[in-house]
Amino acid sequence: MRVISGSARGRSLKAVPGMSTRPTTDKVKEAIFSMIGPYFDGGAGLDLFAGTGGLGIEALSRGLDTCIFIDLEKKSLDTVRHNLEVTGLTDRAEIYRNDAGRALKALEKRGKQFGLVFLDPPYRFKITGELMQKMKGLGLLEQGATIVVEHDAADKLPEVFEGFVMQRRADYGDTAVTLYTFENTGLNRT
Repeated sequence: MRVISGSARGRSLKAVPGMSTRPTTDKVKEAIFSMIGPYFDGGAGLDLFAGTGGLGIEALSRGLDTCIFIDLEKKSLDTVRHNLEVTGLTDRAEIYRNDAGRALKALEKRGKQFGLVFLDPPYRFKITGELMQKMKGLGLLEQGATIVVEHDAADKLPEVFEGFVMQRRADYGDTAVTLYTFENTGLNRT
């Protein structure tokens, strides 16, 4: 695993010890950034279920101003810290150990808003729609925000639901990536 492009290009990223996480492969990461970028002119990101932090770090390397990394596992957060240090991006990141739901409430209390969200929960949890609705309800998403959902390829996510519109879906073996745009029209479409 490495940073593919930007200011930290070529830097190796450490994997989380053990078998509890499945890091996004370089191939999938490259595909994600060709769909959403490839580069950014500032902005704030959220890497929820951060794992190694690879997606948020890639976004920082490609020009995102700041990124908040959240994971419940201490081993994951230690890995994110290490990876931020080796890429020289620590000063543009915040790292928190928390449950996703509680973390979103804490971010809302701080008045945070994001233009880019990476949502990669364990595949056995079918909670992406619930978390996206929670982010919407808490006002954490900027108008036009991009939400990148990494999920099991067997899962079929809706094309449109309550303010979110699917832009694209791509399958890579057992992994699928679905991109949504947040359109806060005030109307709920299902």
